[in-house]
Amino acid sequence: MAVTIGVACEHAAGERRVALTPETAKKLVAAGARVRVEQGLGRFARFTDQAYVEAGAEVVQGDALVDADVVLCVQPPPATSIAAMKAGTVLVGALQPQADEARGAAIREAGVVAFPLERLPRTTRAQAMDILSSQAGMAGYKAVLIAAQLAPRFFPMLTTAAGTIRPTKVLIVGAGVAGLQAVATARRLGAQVECFDVRPETREQIESLGGRFLDLGVSAAGEGGYARQLTDEERALQQQRLAEHLKGIDVIVCTAAVPGRPAPKIISAAMVAGMKPGSVVVDLAAETGGNCELTERGQTIETGNGVVVAGPVDLASQGALHASEMFARNLYNFVSLLLRDGTLAFDWDDELLAKTVWPERATG
Repeated sequence: MAVTIGVACEHAAGERRVALTPETAKKLVAAGARVRVEQGLGRFARFTDQAYVEAGAEVVQGDALVDADVVLCVQPPPATSIAAMKAGTVLVGALQPQADEARGAAIREAGVVAFPLERLPRTTRAQAMDILSSQAGMAGYKAVLIAAQLAPRFFPMLTTAAGTIRPTKVLIVGAGVAGLQAVATARRLGAQVECFDVRPETREQIESLGGRFLDLGVSAAGEGGYARQLTDEERALQQQRLAEHLKGIDVIVCTAAVPGRPAPKIISAAMVAGMKPGSVVVDLAAETGGNCELTERGQTIETGNGVVVAGPVDLASQGALHASEMFARNLYNFVSLLLRDGTLAFDWDDELLAKTVWPERATG
């Protein structure tokens, strides 16, 4: 019997993305699966019910997850929905099972085979399934647009009859996927862009996008391409030099994040106090505590010295159409590892399955 893939509407506040697009629905149907989606699934991402029907999916009113063998989601379903799934149901998405005790318990007790894709090994083969990277790209893009909107200035240099206007000086903190997208976007808007990262090996990537690597004279280069922990003296020197540099910066976009842990605090309140009035800080890491000490999750505030600090959330959802296309392709590529002639087949020797599944399987 063909595997049934069910996708329900997302219920998390502010979530506009979908885990299945008409494009990926068509591919799954072609692979022999039966695809069932809840009516109105793609309305916020601008995918119509008719588009899903034309792709070969069944659009249903009410619960699309009843008797589903595979459930796809962006954010995890409520614990009550997970508890109602039949034993052996495969659940794939950004699940964070250890972040919510009730959700984790529901997965275990229902016998659900969960694949939280944030646990996916970061290997070359896994890149096509990497939801963290695909969604970070949209977040980095949107963060710069927010900064441009909040800044009381042009980003590019302009020569006008009223005189020449210098370009905005933008500093991107963190050269991961979001940071590099932010560098590229700020450059496209014509800003003068620098990027700061504790890993000196990111210099080449930053410069390839037209940015300048900000070298504070303190290297955190470690073994195997990973950053090492700075000593107290090195960190103090780095903070001192960064604070001095920020006095000449117009816009900061913070993107530094560590999966599964609070965001590192990089921009102190004292640094913000030393910035010019009219400066802007957009903290993409607001959802995990923020890189800036003054960041308030989901809020935009103005400090006493006239610096605006924004802590936007759900940035990827603000570009729901393209973010959904990327997310859904990530899920399709992963689910393809589980399908054989339209039925489920688990190859637990495949590290992408074995290292992503939760609860973890016993080895030996």
